[in-house]
Order: sequence, then structure tokens, then C-alpha cells
Amino acid sequence: MYLTAVSIHADRFPRTDVYPFNVRILSETREIAFQRPATLFTGANGTGKSALLDAMARKCGLLPWGGGKMHTSHQNPYETQLARFITLHFNSWRPYGFYFRAEAFFNFASSLDDIITDDPGRERYFGGKSLNTLSHGESFLAFFQSYCFQLDGLYLLDEPEAALSPENQVEFVKILQKNMTNGHKQYIIATLSPIILACPDAQILSFDHETISPISYQESAPYRFYKDFFRKPQDFFSL
Repeated sequence: MYLTAVSIHADRFPRTDVYPFNVRILSETREIAFQRPATLFTGANGTGKSALLDAMARKCGLLPWGGGKMHTSHQNPYETQLARFITLHFNSWRPYGFYFRAEAFFNFASSLDDIITDDPGRERYFGGKSLNTLSHGESFLAFFQSYCFQLDGLYLLDEPEAALSPENQVEFVKILQKNMTNGHKQYIIATLSPIILACPDAQILSFDHETISPISYQESAPYRFYKDFFRKPQDFFSL
């Protein structure tokens, strides 16, 4: 593995009344350790999992393929500053890195069409066809299968399940499994998918407690919710 831990320096936060510095778990957690080739961040929306993943990507000098969020006059100026207050601990050297965020993917797919126009034949590295000619789910899966995980390195992914059907989420986990075995790829993934959380041999870190904590699959909130839902779905719709 490449990245062994991340330290959060909450004592240096410039203020604690704005996002993401007002997310309590980021103030209470001093360090988290990465112990397996795949680590899954999970927690309710607003618990800081995507904020920390984004800060880690920025600390590595990575931007999401396809571009970042749209900037507006009302943008929170502190939203991208968490990276200044974390330290990444690498095993020996900083590897190739890749940051995937679903909301930026389709901008990337359009940019890829421009690349292929200028350099015919490049599409073979992306499944042999334009990603824009496929459905959302097909293009996501083709991207992961044919390109995204080809190089050894550190992969940061924010909610890759966004456009994947349950069946394709299973296929995505199979791709992860295949790539985890060579010892030269490391994945850190923020997800709410109970299917992706079931990835064998993955470490699960929960953002639903006072500090970021390792949990089992059966302890994860998505697993427990869906288990209860499928047991008695009618109970969830009682007025």
C-alpha cells in the first residue's frame, strides 16, 4: 500500500462555524490508518466523508477528471481549505494518483471525445468507443474496466455507485477485487452503497460515530437500513 494514514490537525482550523470545519467528526478525529488495499468511507450525508476525500485529493495535487464544481458568487470560501490542515503519510513514495467524482465524469467523457478526434485510435484505451454513446451505467463501467484502474497507484473515488445499477455495482466490486490482488493499487472510496460496502477484504470506516471508526459490514448504516427495509417494506410507508 502507498498511503498508510492521514492526520487531521483540528487545532489549526481557522474557524469552527463553517463547513467543513464545523463537521464535528473531523474535529474529534486525530488520525485514521489505512490497513487494506481498499478502504470504504461510509456515513450519512454531511458527515464529512466526501469532504475528507476531497481534501486528500487536493493534498495529492489531484483534481477530479472532467473538472471541479461550478463556482458561484455564493461559494463557501472555506470549502476547499481542509487540505491545508491534514497530513498524508505515505509508505515510501507518492504514487500515481487518480480522483474520480461522479458529477464530473460526463464532462470528462465529452473531453475524451475531443481527444479521440485529435488522436484517432485513442478510444481503444477507453473500451473502443465513445463513452457518450453508452448509457450512464454502461459508460461508468466501461471507464472502470478499460481505463481507470490500468495503472498502479492510489485511486480516490467519491460515490462511484451514482450511475450504476445494482447489477453493475456488483461488476464494479468484481473489478475492484481483481485489481486489489497485485499489491500495487490502493483504493479509498466514499460510498453509501450496501453492495460496494460488501467488497470482500475491504476496510470500512464509519463517519457516523464521534470519531472516524472501523466497523464491520453488518454494522454499517446502509446494510442495517436495507436489511430492515426488505424485512418489512410496508412499515416504512405507514402514515
